Amino acid sequence: MGLHQTNGSSSDEEGNRGCYPERQLHGKQLEPYYPIMFKNVNGFCAHEFILDVRNFPGCNVGVMDIAKRLQDYGFHAPTTSWPVVNTMMIEPTESEDKAEMDRYIDALINIRHEIQEIQDGIADHDDNVLKRAPHTMAKITADEWDRPYSRKKAAYPLPWITSDRKIWPAVARVDDAYGDQNVFCTCPPLEAYSIDDLAK
Repeated sequence: MGLHQTNGSSSDEEGNRGCYPERQLHGKQLEPYYPIMFKNVNGFCAHEFILDVRNFPGCNVGVMDIAKRLQDYGFHAPTTSWPVVNTMMIEPTESEDKAEMDRYIDALINIRHEIQEIQDGIADHDDNVLKRAPHTMAKITADEWDRPYSRKKAAYPLPWITSDRKIWPAVARVDDAYGDQNVFCTCPPLEAYSIDDLAK
């Protein structure tokens, strides 16, 4: 996900020189909500910054919960669990304008507030917007709604997420680890590729 305003420079060097301060700004905006890893002695990070999401006392929210929740805000998650497990590496680029960058920061801050609701006991420990993210159109528009939070909170968590701008996740939550550990093939069986069959 790009988090940096295009500056129109024809030179990569000039572009990097212009975007570096903004990268520091992004980190500073998020620092009150998430610890920033690998800063230098002056508190600055490199061309990317890494959010430490390994420890939220009182709740079991992890990096994949935040990554999946970002989809409800209309964003693809950044790099997760690299180079440190259960962290998010955000690498700003010149591909997004400032308005989009601001929305991304707002989404991450609001997600931190949602985590705080779990920590404070306002939201259910296991059945909450993070643990049940992402929310598909089929689920939001279904006749029955069995969640302890509202459909609006699930699908339209911030004012700028409106019906004409909403990007819907294609599928709900899947078990990533199960899929990695239980590979299966949807191809025809090997017998379908026999020499005899090809000759017919």
